Amino acid sequence: MLTLTSPAFGHEGSIPERHTCEGADRSPPLEWTGAPANTRSFVLIVDDPDAPDPAAPKRVWVHWIRYNMGSASTGLAEGAGSEPPVVALEALTDAGTTGYHGPCPPIGNHRYYFRLCAMDTVLPDLGPRATRADVERAMQGHVIAEAVLMGTYFKRKGS
Repeated sequence: MLTLTSPAFGHEGSIPERHTCEGADRSPPLEWTGAPANTRSFVLIVDDPDAPDPAAPKRVWVHWIRYNMGSASTGLAEGAGSEPPVVALEALTDAGTTGYHGPCPPIGNHRYYFRLCAMDTVLPDLGPRATRADVERAMQGHVIAEAVLMGTYFKRKGS
């Protein structure tokens, strides 16, 4: 069974400030185990379904997409989302750029889902303007396992 964890926070726990817009905005370290034997690559999608207000969410905000991580990979170091991937690719976030954009909710306590998918293929290079929809379209029929880590964050310093 594919499992995704972070030494920085537990499932449903609070994401430390250093991984948000109020801190260094560095991606948290992530670790995974239990990938199926026929895994050829991994896809990571980080999003916030509570945007802009958890009391009246209007959209899912994409914070990071990295795809084609190698089948032998077992995690990402802290800050990996601030560095261009060496052997993986990235798609655009809702900030209009690639890379990690940490929690920065305008109001309320938001949930952030880190979804890791084990793929039975390596996805094609979708280009520098690829979106979540493009990545998910390419993933169709190829996800062989999925793990989710959810963290929360409440912006303390106002909007």
